Amino acid sequence: MPELPLVLVTEGSDAKPLAWLKERARVIEAAPDTPAYDAALPDVMGMVVRTYTRVNTALLARCPKLKVVGRGGVGIENIDVKACRARGVEVVYTPDANTLAVGDFVIGYALQLLRPWAFFKDSAYEPKEFKRLRNTLRGVQLNELTIGLLGMGRVGRRVGKIASHGFDMRVIYNDLLDVQRQLTFPATAVDKPTLFREADIVSLHVDMKPGNENLVSTPLLSLMKPTAILINTSRGEVLDDAALAAALKGKKIAGAAIDVFNPEPPRDDYPLLGFDNVLLTPHMAARTYTAIENMSWVVRDVMNVLTGRPPEYPAP
Repeated sequence: MPELPLVLVTEGSDAKPLAWLKERARVIEAAPDTPAYDAALPDVMGMVVRTYTRVNTALLARCPKLKVVGRGGVGIENIDVKACRARGVEVVYTPDANTLAVGDFVIGYALQLLRPWAFFKDSAYEPKEFKRLRNTLRGVQLNELTIGLLGMGRVGRRVGKIASHGFDMRVIYNDLLDVQRQLTFPATAVDKPTLFREADIVSLHVDMKPGNENLVSTPLLSLMKPTAILINTSRGEVLDDAALAAALKGKKIAGAAIDVFNPEPPRDDYPLLGFDNVLLTPHMAARTYTAIENMSWVVRDVMNVLTGRPPEYPAP
């Protein structure tokens, strides 16, 4: 009986997909730059990675038997797909795994910023303060607003669908591709300046294609309404955090919510720390039980490649 292929899992996996994989392959779980990781590389045939394992030419040179790299997630910026394919290494990923989770998170962010919640927990407000807060704090309704989606891929479309069908919002978007036929809700394609000028909520859904670093900086931020908010759940690199901090300090925009950073995690000098009108979360948008399991099922395509079958989701 032939020996089972060796698969290296570098950043963990949900239990059920991992157990499935262990029935079909020899599995080593080891983080990069650990002794177990280094020892496995000469014999590894498959790798399962997430956000922080970098698969580049240097790593490929250490993996002469490698046949497939599986990215449990959507973004593949940490994998040099061209170098992999040149070496005959397939790259697979899970493009639909976290779409619903991130879409929910974006709308939750917007509601947190646009409605004054005035939570209380350990003690009740005094009657006078209770009435003052109730009588003075006001929010806006989502049906009154326009959401602008920079990028109309899977997550952008999910956010647009929720915004339009769930909250009766006006949806505008900007994308490099003509995606109008893929939309199941009313939305209008506009150029970037129009999107930033007209949107009450700007939500970023772009990847790290060449040229996208600091794509959103002072020229676009300066066009936003003083009542508008910006949300980034895409990639930290696409947003100029210092420019956003300046816009917030100057009251050029009303608030922001940031889930992704460059570098990640952010350092102590991160420019968006300390703002009352900024929500910062530790890359949590896709962290639901279902989404994590869905991402971990990239192991199916890893085994498809290792057993000579075509993968369902090869990387573009």
